[in-house]
Amino acid sequence: MALAWNLRQPVVASVLVGASRTSQLADNLNALNRLDFTADELAAIDAALQN
Repeated sequence: MALAWNLRQPVVASVLVGASRTSQLADNLNALNRLDFTADELAAIDAALQN
């Protein structure tokens, strides 16, 4: 979720990821398929970041 959220930010040009296993890399790449947060999800993330 963190990678997908960061990739949605207009000021972010790239995201650096670290993986020690190929399964971790696959999970990170799957974040590219989850860039469509609902309005409720975005509100919850924004609220968490402000606290």
